[in-house]
Amino acid sequence: MHGMDGFFGMGWMMILWWVLIVFGFVALAKWMFASKATISNNDTLLEIIKPRYAKGEITRDEYENLKKDLE
Repeated sequence: MHGMDGFFGMGWMMILWWVLIVFGFVALAKWMFASKATISNNDTLLEIIKPRYAKGEITRDEYENLKKDLE
């Protein structure tokens, strides 16, 4: 009976280990693909900064500087 406890204990540890490995690979894949996100041809950088300025995420000075840099 005591030998069975060790077997089941190791079984759960092995399952936990594989769950952590799979979770790690999924997290790594999500990070890699998210960092590869690109801007489509229809979007320009100016079209991206306009809504940010409208939402107040960037100041007028930042908007003007970015706009000048893009021209």
